[in-house]
Amino acid sequence: MASQTATPVSPLAPGSTPKLPAVAGVRLATAQAGIRYKGRTDVLWVSLDEGTTVAGVFTRSRCPSAAVDWCREALAAGSGTARALVVNSGNANAFTGLRGREAVGLTADIAAKAAPCGRDEVFIASTGVIGEPLDAGKFDGVLADCAARAEDGPRAWEAAARAIMTTDTFPKLANRTAEIDGKTVTINGMAKGAGMIAPDMATMLSFVFTDAALPQDVLGELLTAGTRKSFNCVTIDGDTSTSDTLLLFATGKASNTAIDRADDRRLAGFRAALDDLLIELAQLVARDGEGARKLVTVEVEGAESDASAHRIAMSIANSPLVKTAVAGEDANWGRVVMAVGKAGEPADRDLLTISFGGVRVAHKGARDPDYSEEAASAVMRQPEITVKAEIGLGQGRARVWTCDLTKEYVAINGDYRS
Repeated sequence: MASQTATPVSPLAPGSTPKLPAVAGVRLATAQAGIRYKGRTDVLWVSLDEGTTVAGVFTRSRCPSAAVDWCREALAAGSGTARALVVNSGNANAFTGLRGREAVGLTADIAAKAAPCGRDEVFIASTGVIGEPLDAGKFDGVLADCAARAEDGPRAWEAAARAIMTTDTFPKLANRTAEIDGKTVTINGMAKGAGMIAPDMATMLSFVFTDAALPQDVLGELLTAGTRKSFNCVTIDGDTSTSDTLLLFATGKASNTAIDRADDRRLAGFRAALDDLLIELAQLVARDGEGARKLVTVEVEGAESDASAHRIAMSIANSPLVKTAVAGEDANWGRVVMAVGKAGEPADRDLLTISFGGVRVAHKGARDPDYSEEAASAVMRQPEITVKAEIGLGQGRARVWTCDLTKEYVAINGDYRS
């Protein structure tokens, strides 16, 4: 069985872990089930009060995990409510065939008994090695014990975020408050992810909880819209996971005025707070990219459309040549030109302008006449760098986050299964 050795915390990690407040109707517990790791927690249990609504978005991979299939089916066929969430790290339960489906079914049975609740009110997520059968029998007794001692508060939230980590070097947590028609509501969120990150819906795993009272369809619209500007704007290595899962739970304990439309003006503050929280979690994932030493923000302006700008930005952010130049602190703007050109989107070489951290390095198809290697190199030595491409064709704009590509990334992934 693999063990998880101490890994240096990313130099881009926040200075401290936020202390999240309680969310009424949510209680958490963690445990060591021995799924893959020794000497660390690898199971997260979340108890949710009766009446909790849920929405989710998932990977668009054509090879999804058994847990992703389970959650999709539960959302489609269930009542739109949730009573329990079970997350394990160390094993993705993906590409495991019938055994994987049986494992997720057994997990749901054990969780439903522990809650207690119906099977379709149990939501499940798994992360870790692909292709290894998951022994769900290890949850027997563990989940009932978690349900009995589940609690809320800062310690419980941090422990939860740590239990779902794999190659992450720090727990990823965020909190916001907002008002809905005069009622204060709380939003807490956690995420995990450091590699195999190029989401086409969410991130590796992320779970958001609020005490707001909102129906499933409203939650779904808010979550989908928020994902487009957050998790779908982060990439570490261009690889989309089989397990990407983002779930939003609303317990209703804030007892705010009933709202049945996502575009209700009374949701403006909540929507802004949720979007901001999702963006923070996405940025935390980029800050913890495997082997990362630099956080890179890619901004594209002047594209023919926002969608075109996004595709150009992702082409830049996913380019190994751009990412290695950042790692080497080399102001090689030619690689950004390459990435713009290969994106397959409308672009004109003679209108293109490129800047690094406010220092213009290329303008209208050539090196900027005032180019300063010293100024550009000074930008590249910073831990956080903005790469900006102005296309000059329209009003489309986009912003995405990534990190550099280092030798450590190769080392981490070269022995991931060891």
